[in-house]
Amino acid sequence: EALRGIFVYQIANSERGSNVSLVLDMSALGAVEPLNVAVVTPREAAAREYLLSAGRPLTRQQLRDIVNNTHKLHAEFAEIPMNFIDPKELDIPNHGTKNRYKTILPNHHSRVILKSKSSNDLLSTYINANYIRGYLGDDKAYIATQGPMVNTVNDFWQMAWQEESPVIVMITKLKEKNEKCVLYWPEKRGIYGKVEVLVNSIRECEHYTTRSLTLKCGNQTRSVQHYWYTSWPDHKTPDSALPLLQLMADVETDRRAATTVGPVIVHCSAGIGRTGCFIATTIGCRQLQLEGVVDVLGITCQLRADRGGMIQTGEQYEFVHHALSLYEARLCAETGQ
Repeated sequence: EALRGIFVYQIANSERGSNVSLVLDMSALGAVEPLNVAVVTPREAAAREYLLSAGRPLTRQQLRDIVNNTHKLHAEFAEIPMNFIDPKELDIPNHGTKNRYKTILPNHHSRVILKSKSSNDLLSTYINANYIRGYLGDDKAYIATQGPMVNTVNDFWQMAWQEESPVIVMITKLKEKNEKCVLYWPEKRGIYGKVEVLVNSIRECEHYTTRSLTLKCGNQTRSVQHYWYTSWPDHKTPDSALPLLQLMADVETDRRAATTVGPVIVHCSAGIGRTGCFIATTIGCRQLQLEGVVDVLGITCQLRADRGGMIQTGEQYEFVHHALSLYEARLCAETGQ
């Protein structure tokens, strides 16, 4: 029955012109974290197999060409399984109180778990955040999370401290029609649970503001850079990809210079759309730089395997390709290729 389901999926896909063959390889499925469900439906198996195996590396020339073929990009995007989790998979009482959006939950196998003194208080270990792999599947390169809520601000700073994150990237305004994120940092100094946050300096650029922070916990202190990028509209894409590339370059510079080697924390409001675009573009630029090709489909699948719904819309998928083609043009200018 499962195999028949996969076969039907394959036929349907080939009729839609998808170039991804979905052959069910049992050994590959064994490598995935077991889900807490007894029965994996053919559809789930097919989706998982797709996320594990789909890819389409683009040469520099193919990248330049496909940016103009929006129909093809949107069709490709529509094929990628969302991989949102079933709320039943999260066996944590009252976790709903800590989610900004009911349907956007952290995938179980990669979720960040807060350390708690009380082992039986599961809610105190819960945060709507996932570890995200980076270039070449580099483990825990990023954390994608929702914009903090009034009752999760302390959790957010606990995570930043626990995970030794050198950089926080915020890609949302506080309000866009309604609340997207609460103001979770102090003007000068604030205490959030066990973590004290001090703002040392603020640097305003045209599209984002950088705060240099010191975090204190117990008798330890750490430096964290906080980037607040405000010129990206919700569910839409910016007019220009240049500020995003600039932000990305600054974040990478800070990450490399940092003494802590934890994941870069990235959040918007839900932690999947703009967050997904930022991470995908960063990975894609690295791949272009080192390999001369970029596989946006493969990158998106890897992101969605770690956190459902990463890169939310076809327009955002298109925008990632635009940003990468702009980066590629710059590489060309620098290397004269």
